[in-house]
Amino acid sequence: MPIRQFAALFLLFFVSPVLMAAQPLVDGDWLAAKLGEPDLLVLDLQPKSAYQQYHVPGAIHSDYSSWRRADANGVPQMLPPVQELEQLIGGLGIDNTTRVVLVVTGRSAGEMASATRVYWTFKVLGHDNVSILDGGLIAYAQNRNHTLENRANPPAGKAFKAHPRPEYLVNADQVKAALATTTRLVDNRSSAEHMGLVSGKKERPGTLPGAVNLPFDWLTVNRGATFHTSENLKRIYQAAGVPLDGDQISFCHTGHRTSLAWFVSHELLGNDKARLYDGSAAEWAANPSLPMEQKIKLD
Repeated sequence: MPIRQFAALFLLFFVSPVLMAAQPLVDGDWLAAKLGEPDLLVLDLQPKSAYQQYHVPGAIHSDYSSWRRADANGVPQMLPPVQELEQLIGGLGIDNTTRVVLVVTGRSAGEMASATRVYWTFKVLGHDNVSILDGGLIAYAQNRNHTLENRANPPAGKAFKAHPRPEYLVNADQVKAALATTTRLVDNRSSAEHMGLVSGKKERPGTLPGAVNLPFDWLTVNRGATFHTSENLKRIYQAAGVPLDGDQISFCHTGHRTSLAWFVSHELLGNDKARLYDGSAAEWAANPSLPMEQKIKLD
């Protein structure tokens, strides 16, 4: 085989799959330059009322609540079954070759967690060609050359086939087993929740035994929708006592806030051993057979 043909085959089979993995974060200038490309789809996760007022030109709207549901045991806000997600994603006009960019309004870290949760879902399903607009629409619109629109864009349905990655998932039994190992548990709830001063009505107060506290909104600038630089993120992790590598399981209340921290650990800081506990405290603290640690006990 001629050397030139061999080189072409090498690029096709060994380089192309890597190219399918998009950079985790994109900025407004990058997105504005890419609008209109045939394989790009901007997925708007704002409330529908906000989407109807302004969004990136051509953006398709998706209700964030569609991406989560109670499981068979009644644990709230969990990852839906794969088949449901395939139908949801395909119905939004996304197939396995689509480059997806996730957009929120950009007012808070809590809003950005909607994007990181959907991003995690795509990764669980084996779709790596996904990015998040850093800072959301607010950051995008700061450049007056970046136009917005209020016209709804109906999706053209496509077929999406998931290739699930079970290694991205961790259940309560796996978390319980991890308590006896060196796996670092990271509580991404507020300090008050972590210490046991605040809890859900049907949940025991406190945290998982040995967990360290890293509130998710420390990871964005002024608790907004723009992520800190990598160097600042490393400083924050060091201050919180969270290692930058090694086995790690993060949790919050329902797997929403901790998705932002998982995104930072796994995608921005490169810890491929970071995992997200979807059931989080809503599942764990409601089960009296599972151990809890309460930092402060009140009368």
